[in-house]
Amino acid sequence: MIFWIASYPKSGNTWLRALISAYYYSKDGNYDENLMDNIRQFPEKQFFTDFPYNPKIVTDTSRYWIKAQERINLDKKLHFFKTHNICGKINNQSFTSKENSIGCIYVIRDPRNVVTSMKNHYELTDEEAFSWMTNPQKFIYDVNNFEKDGFSDFQFISSWSNHYKSWKNQKHIPIKIIKYEHLLNETYVVFREVIDFINQTTNINEKLNKDKLKNAVQSTMFDKLKSKEEKHGFKESVLSNKKKEKIPFFYLGPKNDWKKILNDNLRQKIESIFKEELIENDYH
Repeated sequence: MIFWIASYPKSGNTWLRALISAYYYSKDGNYDENLMDNIRQFPEKQFFTDFPYNPKIVTDTSRYWIKAQERINLDKKLHFFKTHNICGKINNQSFTSKENSIGCIYVIRDPRNVVTSMKNHYELTDEEAFSWMTNPQKFIYDVNNFEKDGFSDFQFISSWSNHYKSWKNQKHIPIKIIKYEHLLNETYVVFREVIDFINQTTNINEKLNKDKLKNAVQSTMFDKLKSKEEKHGFKESVLSNKKKEKIPFFYLGPKNDWKKILNDNLRQKIESIFKEELIENDYH
């Protein structure tokens, strides 16, 4: 069965996957980038290669979302998957089902910090980033490999608020919503809750390994991940459209504080359109 690690882009999904992969796929809990290969992304081209989809049609892989997941689940093992896709339907095709999924951790992040991270990662202006986050029809795909793969890696993310609501309001599978800010400020406590939820939801009858938990937390601290990227690179960093070099994936981390770096005009627009969600999640 599939256990989802879901989030809107630039909300902490990669960090949470690093923590989970270190805890569940290592002997001692110490993080290594290769461990994250155990947590793949869905949707992604590799899961549709045997299906007759048209890579030139944006949404065509959605016809095979469920069938691809059924194929993944044939081995009857637990699979962690990262996704930025909404939990809903497109062209009347459901993203997932209770028959294919067993649970989800959803990471939510203050949109005023998401926008600054997105501006860096996707090289966007303020207006472009705001338009991106408020577009109900927004989707992402592998731009760098478009000539070869087309829309094979299509993910429908919609707007920031629609994305959050799609996962929060679904009734198919158990879900635990965690705030990126809580994970940042109380990493050990929140990640312990994550492990407890995963084990309970997936019927893993193992006692919590506190040593592995501590090592996972210590070895995935932002400064350590940033330092490793500076020395050895990072698989998920993308090539700049403006420079012939990769954009740092681990950018500001804890220093990404909207109160210090977000201009008032963009802040006010975000606070206005996402007012309901900001209040609901105690984002002051």
